[in-house]
Amino acid sequence: MPARSKKTRPVGARTWRIVGVVVAIAAIVFAVQGGEYGTTDLFRQRARSAKVRAEIDTLERQVDSLENVKKSIESDPVVQERIAREEFGLVRGDREILYRFAEPRRDGDER
Repeated sequence: MPARSKKTRPVGARTWRIVGVVVAIAAIVFAVQGGEYGTTDLFRQRARSAKVRAEIDTLERQVDSLENVKKSIESDPVVQERIAREEFGLVRGDREILYRFAEPRRDGDER
């Protein structure tokens, strides 16, 4: 039987080393990417979180604007008069005459 040199290893040992490296790489990939919350899931969640924050900011601005409109409708007589004129046909004073033409009532209409 010839003597083995130190540089050559048996085929079985080389195979086990390759298997060990593959298993280590698979474990690293699973640690980074696998599981319920992988890296791509975290990136998706961060992007969605930023989008939702932007939507919340937009909605908060709309709510603030609507609150200002509500306050002006409740307390500002000029705004109240403008709405009354535009929406309800309100007239003011003795010099204005309002003519309102209504369509004839049809059967079944409730007015």
